[in-house]
Amino acid sequence: MKCPFCGYLDSKVVDSRPAEDGASIRRRRECLECHKRFTTFEVMESLPVVVIKKDGSRQSFDRSKLLNGIIRACEKRPVSFENMEKMVDEIEQILQNEMNREVPSAQIGEMVMDRLKDMDEVAYVRFASVYRQFKDISTFMSELNKLLQEK
Repeated sequence: MKCPFCGYLDSKVVDSRPAEDGASIRRRRECLECHKRFTTFEVMESLPVVVIKKDGSRQSFDRSKLLNGIIRACEKRPVSFENMEKMVDEIEQILQNEMNREVPSAQIGEMVMDRLKDMDEVAYVRFASVYRQFKDISTFMSELNKLLQEK
């Protein structure tokens, strides 16, 4: 690590501890040339995930958009915010672990619906109605019938 004071290219780590957010490590270093101390932060690198929308356009994965969609589906339902955040964490982790940097929005939607189906059926139907763009009552009813048959 290059010293910010004298520019020397070598230093030693004097102290290491997790940073406040828990997602990085704070290191105190000492320059081997001028012996001045400085602080560095080590953060895990995450690769960006690009979402391919239905119309073919691409945009970077936005965790808050996903969470907001789930919150809307779970509105006035007995699903805790903690459970919704946990669901988003799981999905985001799966996307980060995959080798594909580009993911179709349909794949993300299916991941959400799989989890909502087990968590709250009403929230599942709400999310599915927007996600699958139900055109009329018959498509809505066919989705409800599928849900009843799985029970």
